[in-house]
Amino acid sequence: MKVDLRSDTLTRPTKEMLNAMFCAQVGDDVFGEDPEVNALQVLTAAIFGMEAGLFCPSGTMTNQIAIKINTQPMDEVICDKLSHIYLYEGGGMMFNSGVSPRLLSGERGILTPGMIAENINPEDVHYPRTKLISLENTCNKGGGSFYTLPQIEAISGLAKKEGLKLHLDGARVFNALNRTGENPVEYGKYFDTISVCLSKGLGAPVGSVLLGSHEAIQHAKRVRKVFGGGMRQAGYLAAAGIYALNHHIERLSEDHRRAKILETVLRENNKIQEVIPAETNIVIFKPDPKWKTNKEVLAMLADSGIKGAPFGNEYIRFVTHLDITDEMTAYTANRLSALGK
Repeated sequence: MKVDLRSDTLTRPTKEMLNAMFCAQVGDDVFGEDPEVNALQVLTAAIFGMEAGLFCPSGTMTNQIAIKINTQPMDEVICDKLSHIYLYEGGGMMFNSGVSPRLLSGERGILTPGMIAENINPEDVHYPRTKLISLENTCNKGGGSFYTLPQIEAISGLAKKEGLKLHLDGARVFNALNRTGENPVEYGKYFDTISVCLSKGLGAPVGSVLLGSHEAIQHAKRVRKVFGGGMRQAGYLAAAGIYALNHHIERLSEDHRRAKILETVLRENNKIQEVIPAETNIVIFKPDPKWKTNKEVLAMLADSGIKGAPFGNEYIRFVTHLDITDEMTAYTANRLSALGK
Protein backbone atom coordinates (compact mmCIF):
# COMPACT_ATOMS: atom_id res chain seq x y z
CA MET A 1 0.00 0.00 0.00
CA LYS A 2 1.17 3.52 -0.80
CA VAL A 3 0.39 6.24 1.75
CA ASP A 4 1.65 9.79 1.17
CA LEU A 5 1.39 11.87 4.32
CA ARG A 6 3.99 14.51 3.45
CA SER A 7 1.44 17.30 2.99
CA ASP A 8 -2.21 18.08 2.33
CA THR A 9 -1.05 19.95 -0.78
CA LEU A 10 -0.72 16.54 -2.45
CA THR A 11 -4.46 16.12 -2.91
CA ARG A 12 -5.78 15.48 -6.41
CA PRO A 13 -9.14 16.72 -7.68
CA THR A 14 -12.02 14.32 -7.19
CA LYS A 15 -14.06 13.23 -10.20
CA GLU A 16 -16.78 15.67 -9.22
CA MET A 17 -14.29 18.53 -8.92
CA LEU A 18 -12.78 17.67 -12.30
CA ASN A 19 -16.23 17.74 -13.83
CA ALA A 20 -16.82 21.21 -12.38
CA MET A 21 -13.51 22.32 -13.90
CA PHE A 22 -14.35 20.89 -17.32
CA CYS A 23 -17.71 22.64 -17.28
CA ALA A 24 -16.32 26.04 -16.23
CA GLN A 25 -17.36 29.13 -18.18
CA VAL A 26 -14.17 31.15 -18.53
CA GLY A 27 -12.95 34.54 -19.67
CA ASP A 28 -9.89 36.74 -19.23
CA ASP A 29 -9.46 37.40 -15.52
CA VAL A 30 -6.93 40.22 -16.01
CA PHE A 31 -9.79 42.06 -17.74
CA GLY A 32 -12.06 41.00 -14.88
CA GLU A 33 -14.13 38.92 -17.29
CA ASP A 34 -13.78 35.38 -15.97
CA PRO A 35 -17.17 34.49 -14.45
CA GLU A 36 -15.82 31.57 -12.39
CA VAL A 37 -13.06 33.69 -10.84
CA ASN A 38 -15.53 36.48 -10.08
CA ALA A 39 -17.91 33.99 -8.48
CA LEU A 40 -15.13 32.44 -6.38
CA GLN A 41 -14.02 35.84 -5.12
CA VAL A 42 -17.58 36.83 -4.18
CA LEU A 43 -18.27 33.47 -2.52
CA THR A 44 -15.09 33.45 -0.42
CA ALA A 45 -15.58 37.05 0.67
CA ALA A 46 -19.17 36.32 1.69
CA ILE A 47 -18.14 33.28 3.74
CA PHE A 48 -15.88 35.50 5.85
CA GLY A 49 -18.02 38.61 5.89
CA MET A 50 -15.50 40.61 3.89
CA GLU A 51 -16.19 43.09 1.09
CA ALA A 52 -14.05 41.66 -1.72
CA GLY A 53 -11.60 38.95 -2.74
CA LEU A 54 -8.72 38.39 -5.15
CA PHE A 55 -7.81 34.99 -6.60
CA CYS A 56 -4.06 34.31 -6.70
CA PRO A 57 -1.87 31.35 -7.66
CA SER A 58 -0.63 30.62 -4.12
CA GLY A 59 -0.93 31.36 -0.43
CA THR A 60 2.57 32.76 -0.46
CA MET A 61 1.44 35.35 -2.99
CA THR A 62 -1.68 36.31 -1.04
CA ASN A 63 0.36 36.67 2.13
CA GLN A 64 3.02 38.72 0.41
CA ILE A 65 0.45 40.98 -1.24
CA ALA A 66 -1.21 41.49 2.15
CA ILE A 67 2.07 42.51 3.74
CA LYS A 68 2.76 44.89 0.85
CA ILE A 69 -0.59 46.69 0.99
CA ASN A 70 -0.64 46.91 4.79
CA THR A 71 2.88 48.32 5.29
CA GLN A 72 5.48 50.74 3.99
CA PRO A 73 9.25 50.17 3.69
CA MET A 74 11.02 50.42 7.07
CA ASP A 75 7.91 49.17 8.92
CA GLU A 76 7.87 46.10 11.16
CA VAL A 77 5.61 43.04 11.14
CA ILE A 78 4.87 41.25 14.41
CA CYS A 79 4.56 37.48 13.96
CA ASP A 80 5.45 34.27 15.73
CA LYS A 81 8.88 32.78 15.05
CA LEU A 82 7.11 29.69 13.64
CA SER A 83 5.14 31.72 11.09
CA HIS A 84 5.00 30.59 7.49
CA ILE A 85 5.47 34.19 6.31
CA TYR A 86 8.85 34.21 8.07
CA LEU A 87 10.11 30.63 7.64
CA TYR A 88 8.78 29.47 4.30
CA GLU A 89 8.26 32.43 1.97
CA GLY A 90 11.86 32.98 0.93
CA GLY A 91 12.44 36.18 2.87
CA GLY A 92 9.61 37.71 0.87
CA MET A 93 8.51 40.30 3.43
CA MET A 94 12.00 41.82 3.38
CA PHE A 95 12.48 41.51 -0.39
CA ASN A 96 9.02 42.51 -1.57
CA SER A 97 7.99 45.05 1.06
CA GLY A 98 11.21 46.26 2.70
CA VAL A 99 9.90 45.46 6.18
CA SER A 100 11.46 43.59 9.07
CA PRO A 101 9.88 40.84 11.19
CA ARG A 102 9.50 41.11 14.95
CA LEU A 103 9.62 37.47 15.99
CA LEU A 104 7.78 36.39 19.13
CA SER A 105 7.73 33.00 20.86
CA GLY A 106 4.12 32.01 21.39
CA GLU A 107 2.82 28.69 22.65
CA ARG A 108 3.05 26.49 19.53
CA GLY A 109 2.77 29.59 17.36
CA ILE A 110 -0.14 31.21 19.22
CA LEU A 111 0.43 34.81 20.34
CA THR A 112 -1.32 36.67 23.16
CA PRO A 113 -2.25 40.37 23.36
CA GLY A 114 0.22 40.81 26.21
CA MET A 115 3.11 39.46 24.17
CA ILE A 116 2.22 41.68 21.25
CA ALA A 117 1.75 44.80 23.38
CA GLU A 118 5.24 44.40 24.86
CA ASN A 119 6.74 44.38 21.38
CA ILE A 120 5.12 47.41 19.78
CA ASN A 121 7.87 49.92 19.12
CA PRO A 122 7.64 53.49 20.41
CA GLU A 123 7.72 56.34 17.90
CA ASP A 124 11.49 56.68 17.70
CA VAL A 125 13.73 57.08 14.66
CA HIS A 126 15.99 54.30 15.96
CA TYR A 127 13.23 51.70 15.53
CA PRO A 128 11.14 50.53 12.61
CA ARG A 129 7.48 51.48 12.85
CA THR A 130 5.32 48.63 14.08
CA LYS A 131 2.56 48.45 11.49
CA LEU A 132 1.16 44.93 11.04
CA ILE A 133 0.32 41.89 13.17
CA SER A 134 0.16 38.58 11.30
CA LEU A 135 -1.49 35.48 12.76
CA GLU A 136 -1.55 31.97 11.28
CA ASN A 137 -4.54 29.62 11.47
CA THR A 138 -3.75 26.82 11.78
CA CYS A 139 -0.06 27.09 12.67
CA ASN A 140 1.85 24.56 10.57
CA LYS A 141 4.98 24.45 12.75
CA GLY A 142 2.77 24.41 15.83
CA GLY A 143 1.31 21.09 14.75
CA GLY A 144 -2.00 22.48 13.56
CA SER A 145 -2.60 24.67 16.61
CA PHE A 146 -5.20 27.40 16.18
CA TYR A 147 -6.63 30.66 17.47
CA THR A 148 -10.23 30.80 18.67
CA LEU A 149 -12.48 33.79 18.03
CA PRO A 150 -12.14 35.15 21.58
CA GLN A 151 -8.34 35.12 21.18
CA ILE A 152 -8.63 36.83 17.79
CA GLU A 153 -11.05 39.41 19.16
CA ALA A 154 -8.63 40.34 21.95
CA ILE A 155 -5.71 40.78 19.53
CA SER A 156 -7.90 42.75 17.14
CA GLY A 157 -8.88 45.09 19.96
CA LEU A 158 -5.24 45.74 20.72
CA ALA A 159 -4.46 46.31 17.03
CA LYS A 160 -7.25 48.87 16.69
CA LYS A 161 -6.17 50.62 19.89
CA GLU A 162 -2.59 50.90 18.63
CA GLY A 163 -3.49 51.76 15.04
CA LEU A 164 -2.07 48.52 13.64
CA LYS A 165 -3.28 46.36 10.75
CA LEU A 166 -4.18 42.70 11.36
CA HIS A 167 -3.63 39.94 8.78
CA LEU A 168 -4.54 36.26 8.91
CA ASP A 169 -2.54 33.65 7.07
CA GLY A 170 -5.48 31.29 6.78
CA ALA A 171 -3.60 28.46 5.11
CA ARG A 172 -5.74 25.93 6.99
CA VAL A 173 -8.35 28.26 8.42
CA PHE A 174 -11.20 25.86 7.66
CA ASN A 175 -9.47 23.17 9.72
CA ALA A 176 -9.57 25.58 12.66
CA LEU A 177 -13.20 26.51 12.02
CA ASN A 178 -14.16 22.86 11.66
CA ARG A 179 -12.72 22.18 15.11
CA THR A 180 -14.20 25.20 16.89
CA GLY A 181 -17.55 25.34 15.12
CA GLU A 182 -17.20 29.12 14.97
CA ASN A 183 -18.80 31.29 12.28
CA PRO A 184 -16.28 32.48 9.66
CA VAL A 185 -18.34 35.64 9.11
CA GLU A 186 -17.05 36.81 12.49
CA TYR A 187 -13.51 36.87 11.08
CA GLY A 188 -14.42 39.78 8.84
CA LYS A 189 -15.00 41.94 11.92
CA TYR A 190 -11.46 41.51 13.16
CA PHE A 191 -9.03 41.21 10.24
CA ASP A 192 -8.00 43.80 7.68
CA THR A 193 -6.90 41.04 5.28
CA ILE A 194 -7.29 37.27 5.21
CA SER A 195 -5.50 34.74 3.00
CA VAL A 196 -7.63 31.64 2.36
CA CYS A 197 -5.87 28.63 0.83
CA LEU A 198 -7.90 26.29 -1.38
CA SER A 199 -5.19 23.77 -2.27
CA LYS A 200 -4.61 22.11 1.10
CA GLY A 201 -7.34 20.35 3.05
CA LEU A 202 -10.05 21.60 0.70
CA GLY A 203 -8.47 19.64 -2.13
CA ALA A 204 -8.36 22.18 -4.97
CA PRO A 205 -5.31 21.84 -7.24
CA VAL A 206 -4.16 25.48 -7.15
CA GLY A 207 -4.92 28.81 -5.57
CA SER A 208 -5.66 31.09 -2.65
CA VAL A 209 -7.99 34.05 -2.22
CA LEU A 210 -6.99 37.29 -0.50
CA LEU A 211 -9.88 39.01 1.28
CA GLY A 212 -10.27 42.59 2.42
CA SER A 213 -12.12 45.84 1.84
CA HIS A 214 -12.91 47.02 -1.69
CA GLU A 215 -10.12 49.57 -1.38
CA ALA A 216 -7.60 47.01 -0.11
CA ILE A 217 -8.39 44.53 -2.89
CA GLN A 218 -8.17 47.21 -5.56
CA HIS A 219 -4.67 47.99 -4.27
CA ALA A 220 -3.94 44.26 -4.12
CA LYS A 221 -4.80 43.87 -7.82
CA ARG A 222 -2.00 46.30 -8.67
CA VAL A 223 0.46 44.42 -6.49
CA ARG A 224 -0.62 41.06 -7.93
CA LYS A 225 0.11 42.44 -11.40
CA VAL A 226 3.59 43.56 -10.35
CA PHE A 227 4.22 40.15 -8.73
CA GLY A 228 3.28 38.42 -12.01
CA GLY A 229 0.17 36.85 -10.54
CA GLY A 230 -2.36 37.94 -13.14
CA MET A 231 -3.91 34.88 -14.79
CA ARG A 232 -6.06 34.69 -17.91
CA GLN A 233 -8.60 31.84 -18.22
CA ALA A 234 -8.16 31.03 -14.53
CA GLY A 235 -11.79 29.96 -14.23
CA TYR A 236 -10.84 26.32 -14.65
CA LEU A 237 -8.92 26.61 -11.39
CA ALA A 238 -11.51 28.86 -9.74
CA ALA A 239 -14.22 26.28 -10.48
CA ALA A 240 -12.26 23.77 -8.42
CA GLY A 241 -12.10 26.28 -5.57
CA ILE A 242 -15.85 26.86 -5.70
CA TYR A 243 -16.49 23.12 -5.62
CA ALA A 244 -14.11 22.75 -2.67
CA LEU A 245 -15.83 25.49 -0.67
CA ASN A 246 -19.24 23.98 -1.34
CA HIS A 247 -18.39 20.33 -0.69
CA HIS A 248 -15.12 19.79 1.21
CA ILE A 249 -15.33 21.87 4.39
CA GLU A 250 -17.40 19.54 6.58
CA ARG A 251 -15.33 16.49 5.64
CA LEU A 252 -12.22 18.03 7.26
CA SER A 253 -13.32 16.37 10.51
CA GLU A 254 -12.39 13.05 8.90
CA ASP A 255 -8.81 14.28 8.47
CA HIS A 256 -8.74 15.36 12.11
CA ARG A 257 -10.04 11.99 13.28
CA ARG A 258 -7.41 10.12 11.30
CA ALA A 259 -4.63 12.37 12.56
CA LYS A 260 -5.71 11.67 16.14
CA ILE A 261 -5.47 7.91 15.46
CA LEU A 262 -1.86 8.31 14.33
CA GLU A 263 -1.04 10.54 17.30
CA THR A 264 -2.43 7.96 19.74
CA VAL A 265 -0.37 5.13 18.24
CA LEU A 266 2.81 7.22 18.30
CA ARG A 267 2.27 8.08 21.98
CA GLU A 268 2.11 4.39 22.79
CA ASN A 269 5.48 3.64 21.13
CA ASN A 270 8.41 4.02 23.55
CA LYS A 271 10.76 4.65 20.61
CA ILE A 272 9.04 7.97 20.04
CA GLN A 273 10.35 10.65 22.37
CA GLU A 274 7.82 13.42 21.72
CA VAL A 275 4.47 13.83 20.00
CA ILE A 276 2.91 17.27 19.52
CA PRO A 277 -0.86 17.21 20.11
CA ALA A 278 -2.72 16.72 16.83
CA GLU A 279 -5.44 19.33 17.19
CA THR A 280 -6.36 19.28 13.51
CA ASN A 281 -4.78 17.36 10.60
CA ILE A 282 -1.06 17.70 11.38
CA VAL A 283 0.92 15.13 13.38
CA ILE A 284 4.48 16.06 14.40
CA PHE A 285 6.67 13.66 16.33
CA LYS A 286 10.29 13.12 17.34
CA PRO A 287 11.95 9.69 17.40
CA ASP A 288 14.23 8.95 20.33
CA PRO A 289 17.64 10.05 18.98
CA LYS A 290 19.28 7.24 20.97
CA TRP A 291 17.35 4.87 18.72
CA LYS A 292 17.06 6.42 15.25
CA THR A 293 17.26 9.80 13.55
CA ASN A 294 14.22 11.22 11.82
CA LYS A 295 15.77 10.44 8.43
CA GLU A 296 16.37 6.83 9.43
CA VAL A 297 12.78 6.45 10.60
CA LEU A 298 11.51 8.02 7.37
CA ALA A 299 13.58 5.50 5.41
CA MET A 300 12.07 2.64 7.43
CA LEU A 301 8.58 3.92 6.76
CA ALA A 302 9.35 4.40 3.06
CA ASP A 303 10.21 0.71 2.86
CA SER A 304 6.59 0.07 3.88
CA GLY A 305 5.26 2.53 1.30
CA ILE A 306 4.60 5.34 3.79
CA LYS A 307 5.91 8.84 3.09
CA GLY A 308 6.34 11.54 5.72
CA ALA A 309 8.26 14.80 5.72
CA PRO A 310 11.34 15.68 7.77
CA PHE A 311 10.52 18.66 9.96
CA GLY A 312 13.88 20.15 10.87
CA ASN A 313 16.70 17.89 11.98
CA GLU A 314 14.76 15.89 14.58
CA TYR A 315 11.04 15.82 13.87
CA ILE A 316 8.76 14.12 11.33
CA ARG A 317 5.49 15.55 10.02
CA PHE A 318 2.43 13.68 8.82
CA VAL A 319 -0.57 15.53 7.34
CA THR A 320 -3.86 13.76 6.75
CA HIS A 321 -5.93 14.87 3.78
CA LEU A 322 -8.60 14.15 1.18
CA ASP A 323 -6.68 11.25 -0.41
CA ILE A 324 -6.06 9.38 2.87
CA THR A 325 -8.60 6.64 3.64
CA ASP A 326 -9.43 4.69 6.80
CA GLU A 327 -7.62 1.70 5.32
CA MET A 328 -4.48 3.79 4.76
CA THR A 329 -4.73 5.15 8.28
CA ALA A 330 -5.03 1.67 9.80
CA TYR A 331 -2.10 0.42 7.71
CA THR A 332 0.06 3.37 8.80
CA ALA A 333 -0.96 2.95 12.44
CA ASN A 334 0.10 -0.71 12.35
CA ARG A 335 3.50 0.17 10.90
CA LEU A 336 4.01 2.96 13.46
CA SER A 337 3.10 0.60 16.27
CA ALA A 338 5.68 -1.90 15.02
CA LEU A 339 8.53 0.60 14.82
CA GLY A 340 11.47 -0.51 16.92
CA LYS A 341 9.94 -3.89 17.79
